[in-house]
Amino acid sequence: QKKKKKKKTKQDTITDCDWARLPQELLLHIFQYLPLLDRAYASQVCRGWNQAFHMPELWRCFEFELNQPASSYLKATHPDLIKQIIKRHSNHLQYVSFKVDSSTESAEAACDILSQLVNCSLKTLGLISTARPSFMEVPKSHFISALTVVFVNSKSLSSLKIDDTPVDDPSLKVLVANNSDTLKLLKMSSCPHVSPAGILCVADQCHGLRELALNYHLLSDELLLALSSERHVHLEHLRIDVVSENPGQHFHTIKKSSWDAMVRHSPKFNLVMYFFLYEDEFGPFFNDEIPVTHLYFGRSVSKEVLGRVGLHCPRLVELVVCANGLRPLDEELIRIAKHCTQLSAIGLGECEVSCSAFVEFVKMCGRRLSQLSIMEEVLIPDHKYSLDEIHWEVSKHLGRVWFPDMMPTW
Repeated sequence: QKKKKKKKTKQDTITDCDWARLPQELLLHIFQYLPLLDRAYASQVCRGWNQAFHMPELWRCFEFELNQPASSYLKATHPDLIKQIIKRHSNHLQYVSFKVDSSTESAEAACDILSQLVNCSLKTLGLISTARPSFMEVPKSHFISALTVVFVNSKSLSSLKIDDTPVDDPSLKVLVANNSDTLKLLKMSSCPHVSPAGILCVADQCHGLRELALNYHLLSDELLLALSSERHVHLEHLRIDVVSENPGQHFHTIKKSSWDAMVRHSPKFNLVMYFFLYEDEFGPFFNDEIPVTHLYFGRSVSKEVLGRVGLHCPRLVELVVCANGLRPLDEELIRIAKHCTQLSAIGLGECEVSCSAFVEFVKMCGRRLSQLSIMEEVLIPDHKYSLDEIHWEVSKHLGRVWFPDMMPTW
């Protein structure tokens, strides 16, 4: 009797497949979805997969994680892999970031790697410290030397994030000399060695700059006018950190005419301001109209200052107040609702507002309030509303179910 031919099952078909002969394009597509460690394991399967592991397309974007085991629980890029990247893929790198912990060793390791990237042409570079001081503890000459290597060789940097670093004016001039035509984003908050003249040099030469983040001490009327010049593209995002290092610190004033020039040139730009000041340091702020769109108060802010915000911030979209004191903010909230007609998000922490005033505020703002984050402790019951009743009334005016935020009980 003739033996019946066994019918092939789906499992047999998979087993018979020659995985080593998968097209490179398909391998590339698969490898792009794998974490780095899994890609490394896969590269040991066969010669073809090892070749796929080293395809330039897989090394254009890379994050170096340089955490010290003794001081951090975060994972770290293996030293052998770093050596291999520098040896075989440095000229493929385009979108690079360095994530370091608070140790000086991690920051110095990042500088050592940067110094070796002489054959690469980066498009984006980010230096990220998960905790201070990190890069600020590295010898300034070492850091500047490493950063200059990238600035000189990269010629086409479009995004640079160097917050909390010892970058200085001369190094910014090198950046501008080699990347002025391509730079679109620059974030450099908490860079104490940069002067207003240094950042002004960037604004004067980098006419394609669309996003800028810096500390208030670098902001000047001249900078705003440079960003508003006819040669400059429309700015999209300007973030200003207003930070007080010592109580009683003096802050300069920006002219209303400079802000007006900025709005005329870039009418849709977002002005984001973070305030970490003591109450007696707000004197120079909010006395005239300012085009701020997103406003965050990280320390206690007085009723008087919030009252000025309601009068002089007509473009305000988002407001977060972390703390205020024990005097209710009823009048200030109503004023903000009346004059800040674009407000769509608000958050209140350690403040006090009567339930009646809060309902009136929500009623005036209506359904444009897409984000309403209010701690339950903020709301003070009165003759009109109790805490049990207020969520129904607020939900009615918002057109959706709303409850105040609860403080965790752990």
